[in-house]
Amino acid sequence: MKFASFESGDSYLTGLVIDGNIYPVQAMAVQLEIDCPAKMEDLLNEWERSTEVALRITDAVKAGKLSSQLKIEDVKLLSPVPKPTSCRDGYAFRQHVMTARRNRGVEMIPEFDEYPVFYFTNHQAVFGPGEILLEEDHFASLDFELECAVVIGKSGKNILSSEADNYIAGFMIMNDLSARVLQMEEMKLNLGPAKGKDFATTFGPYMVTPDEFADVTRRGEFGNIYSLAMKAFHNGNLISEGDVSQMNWTFAELIERASYGVVLRPGDIIGSGTVGTGCYLELNGTAALEARKNGEPFTPVWIKDGDTMTLEIERLGSLTNSFKNSGTGYSILKKKKKVN
Repeated sequence: MKFASFESGDSYLTGLVIDGNIYPVQAMAVQLEIDCPAKMEDLLNEWERSTEVALRITDAVKAGKLSSQLKIEDVKLLSPVPKPTSCRDGYAFRQHVMTARRNRGVEMIPEFDEYPVFYFTNHQAVFGPGEILLEEDHFASLDFELECAVVIGKSGKNILSSEADNYIAGFMIMNDLSARVLQMEEMKLNLGPAKGKDFATTFGPYMVTPDEFADVTRRGEFGNIYSLAMKAFHNGNLISEGDVSQMNWTFAELIERASYGVVLRPGDIIGSGTVGTGCYLELNGTAALEARKNGEPFTPVWIKDGDTMTLEIERLGSLTNSFKNSGTGYSILKKKKKVN
């Protein structure tokens, strides 16, 4: 099943997406004389029952008993989970880590193969498809990151990887936007990414339930492996390709690590991290090395004001965002204090 969240007045609603139409779950449930929440955060808090209701709605739609006048192209889509309870981002693709480190002239860090890691990003700065307004400093080497994300559908603590896939409510495309100048400056202080990351993360257009991937899922030693092609387009030009199956740490292992000693809750989001070739930090570094080898000049490519990025993951849809300068002219990079 595909779920989408969309603007409705000064709030939002969540609906099922079937054949290009959106069926608001609460309104459809009322017609079937069933009680059901209207918003994703409430649906996730009783996810097992919510999926049962969604299946009944789907069956009724297919039987011609329910109809909707809402076309997907006629609504403003939000992140499928507009108000996540938290947002962690993993580091699961070895190719990305290895290549990015090689491009910086450092060895592959051996700890990558010992345990999965993640960082917390700003779960209050979450957006769906469409235009994203950014500040001046964000356009200082603005980067995309092509990722897949999972949404937690039930609470759990110390979840074993052998059981963790059962905690996944659904999957989404994730664009972990990165202001690289801010990020590189602040990470010199060894506290991880901060202002270089917390301004915007986009998700969507749908949250798709795991049953949609049964034929492209295989069981690995430490959790499910999902074969889903990934692509990124900058202003319509294909710049990156990969596959979710290339994750060296499974979502189950990320969930196991994240839940150690703490409770994961419905509505928590966990990203995969960047697929190999899935950001300009990596692409630019590789291209620069090749140019130096050939004695050629190289100019790095970044996302500019007015540009569009489209991320695609097989069966998850297509997430398109355009980026525009807010016009405030405000810069925290210009506020750095000088040490005499």
